[in-house]
Amino acid sequence: MPTLLPIIMNRTYLLTYLLLLSISMTARTEPEVIKVKAGDAKSLLECIEKANRLNADTLSERVFILIPNGTYDLGEKALTTIEGHNIALIGESMEGTVIVNAPKTEDEGIGKTATLLNRGWNTYVQDLTLKNALDYYHSGAAGRAVCWQDKGNRTIFKRVRMLSYQDTYYSHSEECQHYFEDCEIHGTVDFICGAGDVYFNRCTIVTEKRNADGSGTNVIAAPRTSTTNWGYVFDHCTVRNDESAFHFARGWHTVPRCAWLYTRLETPEKMAVERFDPYSIRSVDCIFYEYNTTDAQGNILTPTTNVVTFSAKGQQHAAETVLTPDAARRFTIENIFPDWRPEKITRELIEETGKIQQTSF
Repeated sequence: MPTLLPIIMNRTYLLTYLLLLSISMTARTEPEVIKVKAGDAKSLLECIEKANRLNADTLSERVFILIPNGTYDLGEKALTTIEGHNIALIGESMEGTVIVNAPKTEDEGIGKTATLLNRGWNTYVQDLTLKNALDYYHSGAAGRAVCWQDKGNRTIFKRVRMLSYQDTYYSHSEECQHYFEDCEIHGTVDFICGAGDVYFNRCTIVTEKRNADGSGTNVIAAPRTSTTNWGYVFDHCTVRNDESAFHFARGWHTVPRCAWLYTRLETPEKMAVERFDPYSIRSVDCIFYEYNTTDAQGNILTPTTNVVTFSAKGQQHAAETVLTPDAARRFTIENIFPDWRPEKITRELIEETGKIQQTSF
């Protein structure tokens, strides 16, 4: 008669395996939360490093870094890097949680000064301020001081304020997709710049003094779209301007793309007459559009037609910059991000972070 021991042992192993599997699947019922010491820049850096180690894998579950109200002064340190994936930086409030650095003016540069450098996928940033305090007005011919340089993909910003002057936000990667919602971005020249498809939803764009005395003209966006189809899309944004005149955008290089839809101008008299800067940096193939710009009272300011002749390096190209209603309807989140719905992800994360904030702040 055959012994029953092997059968019993196999069943025991199977039950043990199933039990361990069940434990591993249910062990992380609560999200991983790392809390920074209030106002402690060293603690912030340590928490970012911990999150980078935990989420080195692209399939890692989201980890939340909670940052209480306070000023996190990084000094002259630049390029603090987020290289893990699915990392969320959650401040206590947009105005109260401030991460700031102040590079030396001699170190200015678009690739050298960033307060934070992102290399991760699916980074989420909420309820905080990033400030690059490089001494812009004493920096000479250029004062490129980046708050956020993005070499990652599918970053989402919700209620994030960025304070700088030149090159405040830099989307570095050619095929990136990023999303802003209810954010505030300050700057003077080319202060929203770079590649990829980036959607700005209900954001406030604040132009500062181009020169210390208020003279000169600002340029908000400088796209350098190469392999993506939409570039920078500003939807129902507000432009706040008290001093220097401004253009919506100018071309950087390749085939720059930019669209301003339903923009509200608080001081329309500060808009430069061409609306888009005709003097590009390296490309005349600018695909720039505007649709239904209004003043603060809702009066439509967009002209029926606005042909701009773009010039660069001895070349010229004339283009119509006013969209038809049918063309404007194409600029939807669904069309721009057909396989990614950042506005839905944002709603889900707002709900999740709200629960975390209630118990942790």
